[in-house]
Amino acid sequence: MFAKIYNSEIKATHNNVGDLNRYPNDIMAEYRQSIEEGLDVEQYKDLFEAVAALEPSEYKTKFSDVIFEMVINSKIRSDYKYNEPVSLSEIKALRKEHKFEESIPDAQTLRKKLLGAWTGRACGCLLGKPVECIRSNELIPLLKETGNYPMHRYILSTDITDEVCSHYKFHLKNKPYADTVDGMPIDDDTNYVVLAQKIVEEFSRNFKSENVATAWMKYQSVFSYFTAERVAFVNFINCLQPPASGMYKNVCREWIGAQIRGDYFGYINPGKPEKAAEMAYRDAVISHVKNGVYGEMFASAMIACAAVTDSIEDIILGGLAQIPSTSRLYEAVMKILDGYKNGMSVDECFDVIHAAYDEHTDHGWCHTISNAMIVTAALLYGEGDFGKSICCAVGMAFDTDCNGATVGSILGMRNTVDGIDEYWKKPVNNKIHTSIFGVETVDIEAAVDKTLEHITD
Repeated sequence: MFAKIYNSEIKATHNNVGDLNRYPNDIMAEYRQSIEEGLDVEQYKDLFEAVAALEPSEYKTKFSDVIFEMVINSKIRSDYKYNEPVSLSEIKALRKEHKFEESIPDAQTLRKKLLGAWTGRACGCLLGKPVECIRSNELIPLLKETGNYPMHRYILSTDITDEVCSHYKFHLKNKPYADTVDGMPIDDDTNYVVLAQKIVEEFSRNFKSENVATAWMKYQSVFSYFTAERVAFVNFINCLQPPASGMYKNVCREWIGAQIRGDYFGYINPGKPEKAAEMAYRDAVISHVKNGVYGEMFASAMIACAAVTDSIEDIILGGLAQIPSTSRLYEAVMKILDGYKNGMSVDECFDVIHAAYDEHTDHGWCHTISNAMIVTAALLYGEGDFGKSICCAVGMAFDTDCNGATVGSILGMRNTVDGIDEYWKKPVNNKIHTSIFGVETVDIEAAVDKTLEHITD
């Protein structure tokens, strides 16, 4: 029997099990991504569309391999107006400096800020988690129907009646609503903060990108990762090391995955945005390129700035000061900031973001830039109020739990834990549940104590 099996032809299946073979089945996302990067591939659009139309098969995989080879060998168009390097030295050369007045917190205040950041991330994530993947054409009517528009509170299980559910295609039953949980439920947005702490604990502040890859494989199943991270994980298994692991057949290479991973590097570098961004860079390049990498650097640097200033504008500009001023991300964030300063209303801002990125495509919905625009808008229109800010982040749709978490982290650091109303903190109950092997549940107070140990002068 063994000989019979051994001698038979063995082929991979093509049913996209667990999204582990994404590239052949998301070729049009590759096309959109390549065009946005300025690659000269527009003349091959018909080829992309033809391969996309094929049923999953070994032939589709082979055709997609040819497309990938073509993409990686494509040159940047001569009329492309952005300069988006990959190396850290080139990124630094294109930064635009932003100086601001700093207020260094004392030890007691710093602990409260870190407790606020950890707690705020969990609160913002919990707010958005039940409606993750919903689109605004259903989210806004849902909020209105349940008396929560503009959003100002958690969505509760008691809101989700059979009648309410019958009005929406989005599945609303059996979600982790704030009145049904004991602590922050398992979520990749909070897993990454805990995992980053373990990486620093195990490999020191001088960890390398390869150390991050090792930790990913050691501490979580492949199914705990999504989009670009899952692609990178498969690439690790196939012996591709960073940064190749973030580039090879990765249509998600500028999506939001890295932007949600950088918080801890901001936590352990209060008032040092450049150092936070450098750590974020080493983390990001294992799974992302260009604006995907810049997104993590931007978020980490904002958190580091939020430890030493209350100015929302300085927090945003301090984050932008760590990424290329010649990038699409920089331009998009500045568009939101300039619009706000020129009197653009929150509804007009919502329209600007939704006009720039189509939330009804995975690429638009999950892109770093669309979601960074929402984070920026929520910080500005939230006016420093924790609850108002996370509700703005979630209420604009797109990646609701990711954006709520990032805004909650930044405002939690800025305002301290005392600036987060008990209403938001109560469901979190000082606990973060994780899927990290050997960790399971994290006590937030204990995590803050460990964070303080990782801060150096």
